[in-house]
Amino acid sequence: MPLVRAIALVLRTDQYVSHTSALAVWGAPLPAGAVGGPVHVTTAGTGPVMRRSDVVGHRRRHGARVTDHGGIRVSEPSQAWSESVPLLSVHGSVAVADHLVRVGGSLTIDELSAAIVPGSHGNAIARAVLDLVRVGADSPMETWLRLAVVDAGFPEPQLQVEVFDRGGSFLARVDMAWPEYRIALEYDGAHHRERDRFEHDQRRDNGLAVNDWLVIHATRADVARPAVLFERLRQAFAVRRGVRRVA
Repeated sequence: MPLVRAIALVLRTDQYVSHTSALAVWGAPLPAGAVGGPVHVTTAGTGPVMRRSDVVGHRRRHGARVTDHGGIRVSEPSQAWSESVPLLSVHGSVAVADHLVRVGGSLTIDELSAAIVPGSHGNAIARAVLDLVRVGADSPMETWLRLAVVDAGFPEPQLQVEVFDRGGSFLARVDMAWPEYRIALEYDGAHHRERDRFEHDQRRDNGLAVNDWLVIHATRADVARPAVLFERLRQAFAVRRGVRRVA
């Protein structure tokens, strides 16, 4: 973030890095199109808005929530998310929000809700986005997968589900699942191809299989062409709805 740091050096005391630029400072996952480019700078109050070719200037008259992060005056995470909703797609906004409220994250859904300014540009969209936010996604791709399967007509899955065998011994924690059907859906990122991780996944899946769980795996390739993934998931539900089982 060299440009952000350079702009931060010339900010007045009533100015701060905001919007997606602030989210980048906080390490939030942003789509490629939202990374780089001009820096978003907001003026709090009535002072002049910054005018530079490498800056997008904004004004916030009241209620600015600003802090210092790594020497940069920046919007607090909840405010940065709220500011950025009009600049991102719905799925992109949900992915950022899921990241902020993840287990061990810095915020709650209620805190994100409190950061939405009534009557502001994007207020309705932000409220709609919050309805889609869930605690438990560990990556933007897991957020995409959850939203995609729901958009495709499947029931909403539970996230980070702990699975036990019939004797009560822990088997696995899966990304998302429908426990009543014993169906699990896993997103396999690049790290799943590492030898140790691959061997761990194989042992875990064997344990799930012998305990009558169906495990469907998704990869990055399914983002562009999810039809095959959805068909496998439909087949899994067809099998389990024939004889419904209780976890």
